Formats: sequence, structure tokens, C-alpha cells
Amino acid sequence: MTTAAIAARLVELCSKGDFEGAQKELYAEDAISIEPYATPAFEKETHGLKAIIEKGHKFDGMVEKYHDISISQPLFAGNSFTVVLQMDLTMKGQDRMQMSEICVYVTKNGKIISEQFFM
Repeated sequence: MTTAAIAARLVELCSKGDFEGAQKELYAEDAISIEPYATPAFEKETHGLKAIIEKGHKFDGMVEKYHDISISQPLFAGNSFTVVLQMDLTMKGQDRMQMSEICVYVTKNGKIISEQFFM
């Protein structure tokens, strides 16, 4: 799968809120996920597809309701691409909020090998 095909499929799945489906289909088993910084809830780096999926479950468990999810069309540079992810959500015990982040992905051998988020 080319980087452009991976990006198109990622946008398609994430636009529907199917982040886990995107991970299972598009990520390498040894992928890495990098957050802007470590928090009490999440490490700065998460290694391996299984751990990345578990991180997603943990985040979902913190969300009371997703009101809207939108993702931009990708921009490419070689085997990397970036999208802007915007979420309108309510976290448990908090007010409704808007989250926006730049997501950078690197591909190799037809799979995503890393994701990094900037807020």
C-alpha cells in the first residue's frame, strides 16, 4: 500500500471515529506513538500496536461523548504525511471542549510505523 493510499484510508476511517479499525488495518506491529509530552494518563511514547490500541481504549474511557470529529486532507513529504484532527467532545466530569492537533505519520513497507501528535 502506498503512502497516499494509507493516508486516504486513515482519513476515511478516522472521519467515522474508527481509530482502532485504522490502527489494526494500517499500523505495523512495532509502530510507535508519540505524544507532545507525558501526562499522568499517558506516557510520552507508546511502543507496539497492542499498546497503541490499549492507549486508545484508555482515551475512549475518559470521553463521555464525541459530538463531532473532522480530519483534514493529508499533506505529503516522501513517506510521511500530516493531517489536522479536530474533535468536539465532552470528557467525563468536564465541560464540552474542542481539541485540535496536528498528526504526523511515517510509513514503511505499506504500514504506518510512527505517529506523532502536536497540539
